Amino acid sequence: MVSRIIPVLDERHLLHASVLPVPVTGKLVDQLGRPLRDLRISVTDRCNFRCSYCMPKEVFDKDHQYLPHTSLLSFEEITRVATQFVAHGVRKIRLTGGEPLLRKHLELLIAQLATLRTPDGMPLDLTLTTNGSLLARKAKALKEAGLNRVTVSLDGLDDAIFRQMNDVDFPVADVLAGIEAAKAAGLTDIKVNMVVKRGTNEQEIVPMARYFRGTGVSLRFIEYMDVGATNGWCMDEVLPSAQVIDMLQAEWPLEPLEAAAPGETAQRWAYADGSGEVGVISSVTQAFCRDCNRIRLSTEGKIFLCLFAHQGHDLREVLRRGADDAELSNAIGNIWQGRSDRYSELRASLPAGSPSGERRVEMSYIGG
Repeated sequence: MVSRIIPVLDERHLLHASVLPVPVTGKLVDQLGRPLRDLRISVTDRCNFRCSYCMPKEVFDKDHQYLPHTSLLSFEEITRVATQFVAHGVRKIRLTGGEPLLRKHLELLIAQLATLRTPDGMPLDLTLTTNGSLLARKAKALKEAGLNRVTVSLDGLDDAIFRQMNDVDFPVADVLAGIEAAKAAGLTDIKVNMVVKRGTNEQEIVPMARYFRGTGVSLRFIEYMDVGATNGWCMDEVLPSAQVIDMLQAEWPLEPLEAAAPGETAQRWAYADGSGEVGVISSVTQAFCRDCNRIRLSTEGKIFLCLFAHQGHDLREVLRRGADDAELSNAIGNIWQGRSDRYSELRASLPAGSPSGERRVEMSYIGG
């Protein structure tokens, strides 16, 4: 049988080559008509957890070489890039990692980003995804700097299971304390993301829902994804989101909700008694490429157009050779206008066991 390869935007144009001027209208769209709305910025490639689906200890061991500090974009460089993205249509910025709270003085970056305004004068939706390990001590400073929201990754309430999944023996109680600190600091619309891995933590689905139901915290169940090449992903370990909803429906009546915004990744369900909502993110079984409006900036300044990409566009080189804002804006505009990525849709069309092409970038490098 002839194998099929999933193309993930193999052509990467050299950004120092001449690019066509792109008008700054705030309405930039890609090859499939998708607008640019969501910028995800990885501020560090370091993490203090070793979750098997992201940074397995067998690969990211004590001898792993992280990026030197000089390779990382400075806060001023990040803000300069973000300013051009906002001019082109970005409305939401999410800070990721690695573990973003390991980046020293992150509040300074948040304060800079909090001053940005959309072309129609609106503040950005500024949020952050964290494993929660440092949130209890940092939540107040993050809020005061201008952070709006926070999403916490938590893969179970059972302490033994959670310690097994983070693989550094970190207790679940400390993450829960971080969530409470975020609420006390005034961070709103707090979300908790649980990656569901069949055979590992699916028994935590109902207890997690029971714990957060009625608390004002929105819980999201995420299908175990084939991001990168180090997590040993196989389809047998994916628990389809439809089964997650069936498990929850067996406990509590649920009602489907409409998407809160175009391009929303989660399918949301409300508890019929009004005690909150849950959501599922189904990038494996129900691709949402059609509405994807997200772009990712890596720690060292590379732009990735898809979570499953294997190469990026180097904006750091543009920044550090002295390009002016117009050149930077045109580079960003040309990158997005050339985008045609739809990996998850193509993956779903392949026979089981088909190869997926070149080695993809790791989640720990560009964030989720």
